[in-house]
Amino acid sequence: MGDEKVHANHYLIWIIFAAAFGGLLFGYDQGVMSGAINFIGHTFKMTSGLEGFISGCIPLGAVVGCLIAGWCADKLGRKIVLFISALLFTISTLGCGFAPSIGILVASRLIGGLGVGMCSTLVPLYIAEISPKEIRGRFVGSYQLAIATGIFIVYLVNALITNTHSTAWNNDIGWRMMFFAGAIPGVLFFIMMFFIPESPRFLVSQGKVDAAKQILLKVTGNQEQRVQETLGGIQQTVSEERDNNAGWGELFKKGVRWALFVAIMCSVFQQLTGINAVGYYAPIIFRNAGAGIHAAMIETIGIGLVKVLFVAFFMGLIDKLGRKRLLVWGGYAMAACMFLLAFAFDQTSISRLFDIFIFALIIIHTSAFEMSWGGGTWVLISEMFPNRIRGRASSIASAALWAATYAVTQLFPMMLAHLGDVWTFIIFGICCVAMGLFVKCCFRETAGKSLEQIEADTVQDE
Repeated sequence: MGDEKVHANHYLIWIIFAAAFGGLLFGYDQGVMSGAINFIGHTFKMTSGLEGFISGCIPLGAVVGCLIAGWCADKLGRKIVLFISALLFTISTLGCGFAPSIGILVASRLIGGLGVGMCSTLVPLYIAEISPKEIRGRFVGSYQLAIATGIFIVYLVNALITNTHSTAWNNDIGWRMMFFAGAIPGVLFFIMMFFIPESPRFLVSQGKVDAAKQILLKVTGNQEQRVQETLGGIQQTVSEERDNNAGWGELFKKGVRWALFVAIMCSVFQQLTGINAVGYYAPIIFRNAGAGIHAAMIETIGIGLVKVLFVAFFMGLIDKLGRKRLLVWGGYAMAACMFLLAFAFDQTSISRLFDIFIFALIIIHTSAFEMSWGGGTWVLISEMFPNRIRGRASSIASAALWAATYAVTQLFPMMLAHLGDVWTFIIFGICCVAMGLFVKCCFRETAGKSLEQIEADTVQDE
């Protein structure tokens, strides 16, 4: 089946759109603090450490959310856990908006983290399980597009609120409105979950073969031969899994343990690019470079727009160029940007010209990230593991990603305060070089292979 026939299937496109919409929740939560952090300190007096902790509550909660999601997905199904994630996210945004104290704000952010963690584990996994192998990377990449869109939307919301009201109003009310707006995508995602099917692979594992077949027929446009081949492969792997009585110990068997190691390393490396640190604190970085608060918010919108545009490029390239090439090139490109940022901030005085140079470097860094590690990591996590443990293995890899996100978010403001801009960017640059080398040496290409083929290949990697 060619790409054109797949794209003409409106049912499949709707499923991918609805599922990927969960990424918008992730993106909104990731970006909302970039605006709120400028004013929230007026209500809650915070040190740089506390500021980092509140920003990091989402990834901290997400670590737990990922681990819960993996077990629930294998026992209850993908769809019901996505319902729960939408509900948790909506509760979180309302709680943050109404928060009368730091304690309530922290608790609400942690609840949001649970929802985002569940969503980040299961949306890529669900899309991978329902997508044709020829364009699986592109469709899983739509999750990253939704994340980037969520970030862009929240940057617009933040800038609109900031630039149309007084500082006093923003200090008291504006930052709360930034959180309240997040309830809209949360409710929309919850509603859309009523209109998507369960994963065919999960249905087969529950003995519901006929239901799985009907979904596959609709997804493929009634291509009987393709459905029989796909269904046969799924049934074979599910049968083998039952015979082997797969448990947590499966994660450490030959082949699978190597896939888990690579996925965990790539998950951690994604955050060591510095992308989320830049995303959370972009206005602060731009203000350090000489921009005023209003100009900094406008420049931050530019980052959001670039994210959306270059994720679209990524979706067009991931299945053509492959995962490995994009990840290696992306790592090296981001390293160059980080080293040049260190050079720029090392100047004794930053002129308007250097402000423009710094803005351009952050834009290039963001572009390189979105065309490589941004969506590439989620693609790898979603397709590297056997069906029998895909939920649990994906949850562990996603939890590692969120743990790294928490560490970077927590440490970044303190790194800026104690190490300075120069050494902060040098450290991230070194990490970017390391991740390019790691993928070049340790990763086996997965583009164009069925999930069952990838499972068979993993055993050959040890």
